[in-house]
Amino acid sequence: MSTVQITAADVNKLRQQTGAGMMDCKKALLEANGDFEAAVDLLRKKGQKVSAARSGNATSEGLVSIAVSEDGTNGKLVALACETEPVSKVEDFRNLAQAVLAAAVANNPATTEELSAITLEDGRTVAETITELTGKIGEKIVIQEYANISGEKIVSYIHSNGKMGVLVVFEGANGADITEAGKDVAMQIAAMNPVAVDKDGVDPATIEREIEIAKDVIRQEGKPEEMVEKIAAGKLNKFYKDSTLLNQEFVKDSSMDVRKFLDNTAKGLTVSAFKRVQLGA
Repeated sequence: MSTVQITAADVNKLRQQTGAGMMDCKKALLEANGDFEAAVDLLRKKGQKVSAARSGNATSEGLVSIAVSEDGTNGKLVALACETEPVSKVEDFRNLAQAVLAAAVANNPATTEELSAITLEDGRTVAETITELTGKIGEKIVIQEYANISGEKIVSYIHSNGKMGVLVVFEGANGADITEAGKDVAMQIAAMNPVAVDKDGVDPATIEREIEIAKDVIRQEGKPEEMVEKIAAGKLNKFYKDSTLLNQEFVKDSSMDVRKFLDNTAKGLTVSAFKRVQLGA
C-alpha cells in the first residue's frame, strides 16, 4: 500500500485530465505512488479491461457520420456504436465519432481494420482512443460499420435521429444537377431498405429461399403441382418489385418505379451501388 498522501486536489486534477471517476482516479494515484503519468497509464489499462469485459454487450445505439468529397466522387460513412442512448449524446462520444470520420477522410482507409490502425494527432491509434473512452465511460464502443465508396456522383442522407445513414452511387448524370433527385432516392433507400440495386444484384441464396417459401405457401393453399413453378415465379417477381431499388415503387410518386423516376430526371441516370447502415436494426 502506498504511503504517499493523495489530496482531493490531486484526484480532481487527474479526473479533469482523464474524465475517469473520482474513486478510480484515487485508486490509480495510490497505486502509482502519486505519479500522474503512471496513474494515467493505469486508468488506460483499466479501460482495456473494461473493453474486454464488455466485449459481448450489445451495441444498438450510437452515431452515424458521413463525409462526401467536394467533387462528389467519394463518400465515407462511419457508424460508431455504444450500448445506451445517453452515451451516444455525450460530447466525448460525439467528438470521437467526428475524429474517426476525419481520420477516414484524411487517410482513405479501405477497411475498418485499416481505419482502426490510423494514428491520431495525439499519437494514439483510433483503436486505442476507442478503448480509452470505453474505460472512461464504462460502455462498449465499437466501429460497427465503415464504408468507403467511390463513383461518378455520391449522394448521402442521415436520418434525423443520427442512427441511420445512406450513401448512394449514381452513374449517367451527364452533367445534370441530381442533388434533389439523389436525396429522394437516398431517402427511399432509408425508408424501404432494398436488398439490392436490381434483380441481378440479389444474393442467389436469397432468391432460392424466396422461391422455396413461395412454393411451400402455394402447396399449402392446395394449388395443383403443375402450377407451383409458374405461381412461384410470379411471387419472385413481386419480391423483386418490393425489394430491389430500381424496381420499387417510387415513394413520392406511386405512378412510377425508381428506375423511371431516375430516367425522367436525366436520361440514362441510374444507381450502381448503395450502402445503408442502421444502428439498432
